[in-house]
Amino acid sequence: MYAREPRGRSLCVIGIRTSWRTVDDGEFFCTTCGGDRNYRRRTGRRRVVLLGLPLLPRGAVAPVVECSACHAHFGTEALDHPTTTRLSAMLRDAVHTVALAVLAAGGTEARPVRQAAVGAVRAAGYADCDEDQLLDLIAALAADTGRLPGIGGGDAPAVFFGLGDPSTTLAIELHEALEPLAPHLAPTGRESVLLQGARIALADGAYCPAERAVLETVGRALSLDPDDTARLLLAASHAAS
Repeated sequence: MYAREPRGRSLCVIGIRTSWRTVDDGEFFCTTCGGDRNYRRRTGRRRVVLLGLPLLPRGAVAPVVECSACHAHFGTEALDHPTTTRLSAMLRDAVHTVALAVLAAGGTEARPVRQAAVGAVRAAGYADCDEDQLLDLIAALAADTGRLPGIGGGDAPAVFFGLGDPSTTLAIELHEALEPLAPHLAPTGRESVLLQGARIALADGAYCPAERAVLETVGRALSLDPDDTARLLLAASHAAS
């Protein structure tokens, strides 16, 4: 209901107003701003207002995530999307795990394979990685020592290869590193991760059965269709020959 003022402006006599309360804050990826921003997670309650004064409660509203920069409101599922910083770290760790898995499957005797693995890991973000570090990791895996030291310093991830069948434990590690990442990558991004592993495997010639098995596991963990995985591996093989 509105009352007409002499100057033609509408004065709200009665209406609904939502009062918000901040219950949490942090950093998230704001799709409106297109980057990492601070957020406030807020809960609200509706009230009937009369002449600007709150009267009767009308119940709670769904919690929202409010961007501190643009003030847009999102559902709390917006917090499930990793920040740009977190996504970069997940991608870096994924490439690291794929490189280790391919090396473990195909062996480290050929220097071109080691160099390809080092190049992939460095490009992913571990600029200090070298052949010795990767060889130490593979040696630890072969010795079945359990938790392996990270590469590139103290901020690098530890990689765990448990006891039992190596192919089973490698598959578990690949799924743990790749499955959380897959929903946040475009198809070309997921294909790129697979192709980085393929180029490592092909650095010393055709895929061996163990390398192909690892790369097929990578494809499944990245939610790629098996036919697409086979097509990509074949295309990589033709490009390398």
